[in-house]
Formats: sequence, C-alpha cells, structure tokens
Amino acid sequence: MIYIKTKKEVDFIRESCKIVAETLKLVANNIRPGIATIELDRIAEEYILSNNAKAAFKGYSQAGSYDYPASICVSIDNEVVHGIPGDRVLKVGEIVSIDVGVLKNGYFGDAALSVAVGEISSERKKLLDVTEKSLYEGIKEAKLKNRVQDISFAVQKYVEANGFSVVKDLCGHGVGKFLHEEPAVPNYGTRGTGPKLKKNMTIAIEPMVNTGTYKVKTAKDGWTVITQDGLPSAHFEHTILITDGSPEILTVC
Repeated sequence: MIYIKTKKEVDFIRESCKIVAETLKLVANNIRPGIATIELDRIAEEYILSNNAKAAFKGYSQAGSYDYPASICVSIDNEVVHGIPGDRVLKVGEIVSIDVGVLKNGYFGDAALSVAVGEISSERKKLLDVTEKSLYEGIKEAKLKNRVQDISFAVQKYVEANGFSVVKDLCGHGVGKFLHEEPAVPNYGTRGTGPKLKKNMTIAIEPMVNTGTYKVKTAKDGWTVITQDGLPSAHFEHTILITDGSPEILTVC
C-alpha cells in the first residue's frame, strides 16, 4: 500500500527530516583521520535525543539478522550500506557513507551522504561526484504523474554513462508512517513503468553506486553489505515530497 500523506503528516515528516539533515551535517563535520566510527555514532545519537527524537535504526530488525545495534550506519570503502559503528578508526584516503534515520511524533525521515577522509584519489572523487549527481538526476524526475521508474531510469543512465554501476539488490523506498514503505524505488529500470507519483507521496531516493561490478553480498556480521569485488562504493539519499510543482527535498537544513 502506498500512503498519501495529509498536510499534518507531511509536517511531522518534515520535522523528522530536518533532524536527519542536521545530524548528517554534524557527523560529516566530525569525520577526520583517527576518529573511531563508534564516536560518530555517539555524536549522532546524542544530537537526535537532544531533539526529543529517536534513532530509527537502533533496534531495527530484518529477516535473518539480529536487531541493528547502533544509531546510524557507517560504511567504509567497499561497504555499501548498513556498516555497524565500532572501534574501527578512519584513515586518510577512505570514503565513509553515513546513513541516518529519525523517528519523531510517529513519523520517519531518512537520508545519507558519503564523505572523503582527507585527500582521496581522483577516481574516488569521481565516484562521490557521480553518485551525488545521480541522486539529483533522479529527484528531477520525481514529478506529479511521472512513474517511479522514471526516477530509476534517470539514476541508472547517469551512473552508467560515467562508467560506474548501480547496486540492484537494494533500493529506495517510501518513508513516513514507517521507515520502509511502498513503493520500492530501484536505481535501475525502464522509463514509464512503476506506480504513478501522486501529490503528498514521500519517498527516499538513494543511489548506491559501485566502482566495479554492481554485485554485492552481506558480510559475516549479518548487516554490512559489501561489494563482491572489494572495490569502493558510495551512497547518497534524500527524502522528498511529491508536490504540484518541483519535488521538495525534505532532508535539508
């Protein structure tokens, strides 16, 4: 079922999304060589709680795995998504993807970004740039009466034109009453297919882009998704609102 939100619901989602955006900015500003990923998690959780909200990921369950143990996801280099914060220390040259979800007043917000740790290679810079730009290519298609896979097609076309690949086993999603709602928003597809986009739908668009093959697997920890070939990946995400005009990005501050 695809939920069409009321104005009041949109306002609640917007509030959660604002906290998500502020948390992402705060965490990104603290990324530096030598910091442990668990410290980034602590910074995020403290800020979320200070806003009378909850970290949406903490305690989240999925089939076949234990409840997610941290407040945010911190994924490094060949880790695509769902990296669990811990004692690992960031090093110069790495790519770090931060994913944040927030629950407040019964409604969710969700967003992610990828950040360089110090100086990175030109190929990695290109990966970050292409992944972020592909997100905005997708957002441009999130218009009334378009279909979901108009978004998907735009992301895939941009990514592949630049020599990278989109992850096919994972996708974006509706968000609002639940952290993950219908419709699924793949990062590949056929233009003109999928559910129609309607006013007051809220969806998370999130390209996950790999340097090499699109194929991924789950690590031994049961959560972290990694590239099969061990090459770097990047991840950017926004929650957006379908309006009468241009889509509104809710996860900005």
